Parts: sequence; structure tokens; C-alpha cells
Amino acid sequence: MKLTGREVVLGVTGGIAAFKSAEIVSLLRKQGANVHVIMTKNATQFVAPLTFETMSANPVVTDTFERPERWEVAHVALAKRAELFCIAPATANILAKLAWGLADDMLSTTALATRAPILVAPAMNVNMWEAEATRKNMAVLRERGVHVIGPGNGFLACGDSGSGRMSEPQEIVAAIEELLCPRQDYAGVKVLVTAGATRERLDPVRFLSNDSSGKMGFAIAAAARDRGADVTVVCGITQVEPPTGVRVIRVESTQELYDAVTVEAKLADVVIQAAAPADYRFAVRHDQKLKKQDGMPFMVELVENPDIAAAVGSAKRPGQVLVGFAAETEHLMESAAKKLQKKNLDMIVANDVSKPGAGFNVDTNIATLLTRQGATECPLQSKAALAQEILNKIDELRHA
Repeated sequence: MKLTGREVVLGVTGGIAAFKSAEIVSLLRKQGANVHVIMTKNATQFVAPLTFETMSANPVVTDTFERPERWEVAHVALAKRAELFCIAPATANILAKLAWGLADDMLSTTALATRAPILVAPAMNVNMWEAEATRKNMAVLRERGVHVIGPGNGFLACGDSGSGRMSEPQEIVAAIEELLCPRQDYAGVKVLVTAGATRERLDPVRFLSNDSSGKMGFAIAAAARDRGADVTVVCGITQVEPPTGVRVIRVESTQELYDAVTVEAKLADVVIQAAAPADYRFAVRHDQKLKKQDGMPFMVELVENPDIAAAVGSAKRPGQVLVGFAAETEHLMESAAKKLQKKNLDMIVANDVSKPGAGFNVDTNIATLLTRQGATECPLQSKAALAQEILNKIDELRHA
């Protein structure tokens, strides 16, 4: 059983899909998980707490001020015990509470206190799901790293059709298993990831660079590590620390990045170039700080840096998978398609960095995964979630 001994807290809110949550408990128990259920007051109008107590073999918590069987602060105890916190169904109300940090009942209080990964399965009327307030709340949650499954499309209990139907219990349990027991489909695979920006120095205090934070590259590296890969990260300047459990090579300039990547790529099965190297460097680098010229124009000459992706592509081995990134502000797919062909890549992760929630210095991204077989759209989601989608697509390419 994949989940033997794992602690899962399941939050059930007041939606018609609450009856499906009983099956979630049953499936988790069959996988060996220990399940603790928290119900909102409205949820008890749809399903009796006794149902969940019987299926989970644990008391169901509904009231923040209920006297516990033993002395402990219930919401803190459950928050600490949880290895994963799942809310299914997740109504528009609980999603708003999570987004705004409200804690006015047992479920929202415990969710705010937990440090476990949170998975939500939205379920509501299609108009509520598409409402601007809900879209903004979901964007906030995704940026914080909350995992989202669904909702699906179909006939809703209210009589409408469209998005808003809670994902099926089997799908939700599969997502829980994925979060608690990541696949090891990259075991034995050598993965090289680049991340961050490069700096091209003019003098000891001035440089040419860009806004890349390294978050996307590091998210990919962490995901590949969790799926069993032997990961090497070559990173330039980053706003966050690299993940643990990977080999890290630090560089500053594009030339240093070029030198490291062209060596490491020879040993890698998969090369994912998420770094944002500077395309140009100063023709002359000064050893001392340059002084102002009292209002006189100051001219500098830029020269082109070596093309790392092209160099790696020209030395590509049979069976090796090469992935590049295209961060653009216009003509996104046209530019990405040209780069895919010109640099002998297998896939391009194309994203329009002018869109809110995409690009540099944020925890979310919006991308299109472009291969020679077609394109896969990846809507707004956390960079951690996008990293999994990228690895899934690479795995398809490796076994095509």
C-alpha cells in the first residue's frame, strides 16, 4: 500500500459534492493512510459526521470550541500531524478564506496553521468559478504554492453545464499519492538544469543583467530530484537558494555559463536550459570604477556572447533530450518555433513575460510547451506545478 502510515487531513466543505468525499476517505484508507476529517458546519448538512467517523476510524472535528478527548489544541495538533492537507470539495467560500488568511472556523484555522502541502479540489457553480473574485483568489493560492486539481467540465447539480464539477475521488487520491510519493520515473537519469541570470561587468560596480530569479530552473531541478534523477544545476545570479540534494555549479558571466554547460551537457541525458544568459557583453571590461564625465555622453560597445543552446544542440547525442526556454514580449510562438529548429531542440518552454503572473520574479508561470509534434498549453499555475508538466512532457519525448 503506497500510503501506509501517512497522515492526511481532509477538509470537507458545504457543497453537494461532499458526498463524494466519503469515497476519498475510503480510497485513502485502502492505501494505508491515516485520515483525519474536518467538516464545516455547512458540510454536515450534506453528509453526517458519523459517515466520516465510521470510514476513517477517527473522530470528525467540526467545532473549534468542541472539548477534545485529550488535552491538545485541536487545530494546532491536526495542522502539525498532517503530511498533506486536502480540501474536497473546496467551495468558493473556503478558497476566499484561504486566499485572504481568514480563520473563523475549524477548517480555515487548521489550514492557516499547517505547514503541510495543501491540495484543493474546487467545486461550485460555473458562474462562481468564472467570477473575477474567484479567479483572483485562485491566482493568489497558486502563487503561494497551493496545489489545485480540477474542476472538471460537465453537468452541474444546479442544472448548468460548464467548469465547476469536483474532480472524481480516484483523481484526487492519485494527486495525493503523487504529492506524498513522487514517481521515480527519472531514476538513473542524468539531468542538467541551468537557472538564473548572468552578469556582464563593465567595471567593478556596474554590470549588464536581467530580472531572472532562478525560481523556474530551481523548481525543475527539485522536481527532477524528487522523481529520482541525478541532477546538476549550473546557475548564475539568483534571488533564491538552489534546492538541496542536487549538485550546484555557480557562474557569473555568460562565458562561464557556456564553459560549464558545454562540458556538463556531454554527460547528461536531459538538458533543460532555464537560465537567462545575457546576449551581449561589454567589449571592454574596466578594472577600476569609471567616473562621470561632467555631463558628457558615455558610449559603450557591446559584443555578442556565445550561443549556449546552439552549441549544445550542435553536439547533441542520439537519445539525448534538449529543452530550451523562450521568454518573449511579442511574436511568442513564431520566435519559439524558429528557436526550436535553429538550435536543434526537442522542446521549447515558451512564455510571454509581459503577462501578469508569468515570467521573472514571481512564483507562478504561464507557458506553452512546444515540440515538433505540437503544442501543449499550460495555464497560470505555480512554477512547481509547471515543472512537473515539463518533466512529464520530457518523459514522453524520451520514450517516443
